[in-house]
Amino acid sequence: MNKKKKFGLDIDGTITHPATFIPYLNKHFNKSITLDDIKEYDLTKVLHVTQNDFWDWLVKHEHSIYSEAILAEHVEDALTFWKESHHMIYISARGNHLHQITTNWFETRKLPYDHIELIGQHDKINAVKEHQLDIFFEDKHDNACDIAEECDIPVILMDTPYNRLSTPKNVVRANDWREAKDWVDNWLKNNG
Repeated sequence: MNKKKKFGLDIDGTITHPATFIPYLNKHFNKSITLDDIKEYDLTKVLHVTQNDFWDWLVKHEHSIYSEAILAEHVEDALTFWKESHHMIYISARGNHLHQITTNWFETRKLPYDHIELIGQHDKINAVKEHQLDIFFEDKHDNACDIAEECDIPVILMDTPYNRLSTPKNVVRANDWREAKDWVDNWLKNNG
């Protein structure tokens, strides 16, 4: 019998659609950007605003954005398929003050989870090690590379225009959740 694997998953831009923030950004900053316009993770560059302006905006709007976030296409099918056989541990850069909103969002959408950890920073390596994760899913390029190299586990990098730099061999780029699921299911057959 195969041992349950511990799946580590980022939330924003990985479980949620990477364009989730865009309508809110366009409305507030009077822009008309699309996901294809975002070539790097730092949104202040495409918005042409200061870090302070951006973070002031996010603090005011994060509750509504996170409670209304839309799912990435096909993520629900993949997570539902894996939920009985594996542990689902979500590690997000969201601040812990958003835990109830985040948990409510998962429950409203009936997404499986065993643990949700909001660490309030982008560096997830300590959390990945603490939970002894077997695989991780991420959208932030440097996080994916750092986790893959430091923790020596495969990281599925969900492809977006803002993460298309080169990656080490342990980082597997997936265009969508169907492709991610196919790769992971094959990996599970060989690493069960």
